[in-house]
Amino acid sequence: MSLKLAERVATLKPSASIAAKKKVTELLAAGRSVIDFTIGEPDLDTPGHIVEAAIAAMQRGDTHYTATPGTPALREAICAKLERENGLHYSPDHVVVGCGAKQLIFEAFAATLTKGDEVIVPAPYWVSYPDIVSLNEGAPVIVECGENVAFKLTPAALDAAITPRTRWVILNSPNNPTGAVYSRDELKELTAVLRRHPHVWLMTDEIYEHLVYDGQTAVNALQVAPDLADRALIVNGLSKAYAMTGWRIGYAAGHKDLINAIAKLLGQSTTCPSSISQAAAIAALTGDQSCVKEARARYEMRRGRMIELLDGTPGLRIGKPDGAFYLYPSVAGLIGRTTSSGQILKSDLHVALYLLDAANVAVLDGTSYGLSPYLRLCFATSMGAIELGCANIRRACEALF
Repeated sequence: MSLKLAERVATLKPSASIAAKKKVTELLAAGRSVIDFTIGEPDLDTPGHIVEAAIAAMQRGDTHYTATPGTPALREAICAKLERENGLHYSPDHVVVGCGAKQLIFEAFAATLTKGDEVIVPAPYWVSYPDIVSLNEGAPVIVECGENVAFKLTPAALDAAITPRTRWVILNSPNNPTGAVYSRDELKELTAVLRRHPHVWLMTDEIYEHLVYDGQTAVNALQVAPDLADRALIVNGLSKAYAMTGWRIGYAAGHKDLINAIAKLLGQSTTCPSSISQAAAIAALTGDQSCVKEARARYEMRRGRMIELLDGTPGLRIGKPDGAFYLYPSVAGLIGRTTSSGQILKSDLHVALYLLDAANVAVLDGTSYGLSPYLRLCFATSMGAIELGCANIRRACEALF
């Protein structure tokens, strides 16, 4: 019996970050010592009071299906969070909970895109945006946002990218992979462009919202342009700030009709998020927030140390990210260099493979994020791994000169 795969699956690329993590896992299982700077996941454990809330939920029999868009208690907690931290007012019927923010991004596009509809994706971008758009028959419109514009979408570039087929623009702030954070003034200028194009919806991916450094805070576009609320979708989750990646809880807030459409799709796929994870999420959002502050302080310290250790490395140009937990250094100075085995480094992918071979350090290439030649290095790992990994990277780069 032969199986014929649908074209949308046959042409789909695997997630670059997941593929890299799989490769690292295989190397470790084979006995190779590898320092992993690839996967965007906190190395911290979920805070104790959140775990205890999940255990309590199980013990009281809270182990059944819930309402498809999430329990009323969790949606109330999300509304309270948006009011308290962002100054945004939503009622529970404007909120939906999913099995991670990624699922909600997928379902939002599934609910709104028809063949050929365009979605503006600023690059560098999170690896899944273009593929999720394509899977839903949309056309990703990649707008390059280089170092010269601090890796941010400019009003002029946004205006130039909009066509009559544009349905969405995605803003990810703090950004994966660059750590760029849009300021209030920058968001005012971008939303002013959107006002001139009422057919374009705005999706804000704020999964790194709490991971902003140097005393700054992340600003939501609707805080500066509340009039756009009826054509905006806020996407967030608990994975990064609360070290809850494995719990798979994300949420979205937006127009009631869109939220209902997303819930309808969820009802035919996952039915509902885990009841246990939802109980844990309530504890995360309503409980002691000192765990978030402590995690942010730890990541900020690691950011500083990684920059310090890599600064001055031949061939690398290091920037200082304002948020998230990644460095996105340029490796333009390494392109064209020849390794000891005679291989010429022709791209950032070649550089990433070279570092894995010569330094036993796994990183991700900028090609996967839509802008080369760069590497993404995650500093949400132990200080010991940062110290050793950066020392190995420096030695490997020095060997090329």
